Amino acid sequence: MTADAWTPRVHRSAEFRLASGVVLPELVQQHVAFGTLNAAGDNAIIVLHGLTTGPAMLSPGAFAAEGAWCDLVGPGRAIDSDRWFVICPNALGSSYGTTGPASIDPRTGKPWGTTFPDITIGDMVVAQKRLLDHYGVTRLAAAVGPSMGGYQAFEWGVAYPDFVQRVVAAVTSPFHGASATSVASLLAALATAPAWRDGRYVDTPGSMVPFMTTLRIATLERYGIAAELATAFPDPIRREAEIRRLAAEWAAVFDPAALLTLTKALETHDVRPRLHTMRAPLLYVNSRTDRAFPPSLAPQVMPLFAAAGVNARYIELDSDKGHLASGADAALWSTELERFLLTPV
Repeated sequence: MTADAWTPRVHRSAEFRLASGVVLPELVQQHVAFGTLNAAGDNAIIVLHGLTTGPAMLSPGAFAAEGAWCDLVGPGRAIDSDRWFVICPNALGSSYGTTGPASIDPRTGKPWGTTFPDITIGDMVVAQKRLLDHYGVTRLAAAVGPSMGGYQAFEWGVAYPDFVQRVVAAVTSPFHGASATSVASLLAALATAPAWRDGRYVDTPGSMVPFMTTLRIATLERYGIAAELATAFPDPIRREAEIRRLAAEWAAVFDPAALLTLTKALETHDVRPRLHTMRAPLLYVNSRTDRAFPPSLAPQVMPLFAAAGVNARYIELDSDKGHLASGADAALWSTELERFLLTPV
């Protein structure tokens, strides 16, 4: 693909009503899209990112704590952009160009910050449906993604059962579990940062970067970054420096209130009561070493899929890369992913 393929696109639309009833005056959705939508509009795959990343998870050489999918998406790869029209939107509430806490509140002329209204995973998906309608997509060949992206993929499956042909959910769960990120723990951590000032950090841009860097280091270590970097950085001191560099790079652009907004949305995620509406076959993928979504989830959720009539297949990646495994060890399942996407439904 050319460099232009990775240039972010922006779609703006008018008022957007959230599940809470609050109406955002404008919906801005930054995204990347490549490949060609066919005349029928039914060869699109939506790739959904994790909590702390965005469409850059697909760019060559990308790093993402929830799994960089650059080895899974592109010409000749499992999600083949020569066959599929691939679109990856930045989620509502995130920090990479889509409407969220860092956006300007038209009422005040300042960033929304912690006054940004609460959103749900469902709100993210409804916003994405508007984006797909803009492109003329009539049916999704698949909704796919890791971590929070998996949450959204599940939501696509239950919210739009006649629109989605396949669901791929990796290092994730159909509900938010105790081992995943929590609002309470995040708020407790934010309260220790003097710059937070109960959410008034927006008055001092950049003041939260040191705190966010420290938070990011802890997250990366929990997600398995050491194993991911062990080959490239065998020396522990150099590896630690690289982890700090990655953390600082993320902290410089990721808004603290966006992290809080998205975490709140995660805690409302639970598609179990609606699984019976899902008609798309499911490829469910977890990692042997994932601490956020441990493989012990599989014996809990696979019977739920069966009881709901969901045609589900489970893959457990034999990876030492924890939560990063779906992208970092893409070779362990790329063939299965390609086969799943090409299987008639």
